[in-house]
Amino acid sequence: MLVGLLGRKVGMTQIFETDGTAVPVTVLECGPCTVLQVRTAERDGYHALQLGFDDKKRKSATQAERGHARKVDAEPKRYVREIRQEAPADGVAEGQTLTVEVFNEIKNVDVIGTSKGRGFSGVVKRHGFKGLRATHGVKRMHRHPGSSGPSADPAHTRKGIRKPGHYGNARITVKNLKVVRVDATNNLLLIRGAVPGPNGGYITIRQTNKV
Repeated sequence: MLVGLLGRKVGMTQIFETDGTAVPVTVLECGPCTVLQVRTAERDGYHALQLGFDDKKRKSATQAERGHARKVDAEPKRYVREIRQEAPADGVAEGQTLTVEVFNEIKNVDVIGTSKGRGFSGVVKRHGFKGLRATHGVKRMHRHPGSSGPSADPAHTRKGIRKPGHYGNARITVKNLKVVRVDATNNLLLIRGAVPGPNGGYITIRQTNKV
């Protein structure tokens, strides 16, 4: 089975190794997750585990959400995602609860989250443009992108030109992060490095496919 869980980002801190080395880590609250559905190739065309995290009030859930969770005697969930499997997941049944202990033997993981939304941003913030000099003659054009359109050939702006636009609020996958510690008592997973999204944002953690 390819291991995966749902959770939320708690924040960043640092821990110290036995030799005194400081390790920057992101603290993730992983699970417990309820297996809402087991996808099979015969019925659905692929293998996957559909997991749910963070109970949702029944009055806030739709009838479809309540009915879907009722099939496995669970509460409606706020965050539902699927973990793809290469083969049938043996030993996992619908209604089963998975905890952070599934990562005890996993050394590296991929983390999927939604980056912080920054709205409509200019090229300096969005793409790291240097900008113009703050000297005489610039005439309030310090953070402007400058000319971006070609001449008569091809007479239009080419695709991929870096311009102002919507920045952030996108699905980001950070791969091959090292698992530093598994805290089964508090359902916490400590991984080395940064994770996309704000503190409290929902994330998906899965076993990495990097060798």
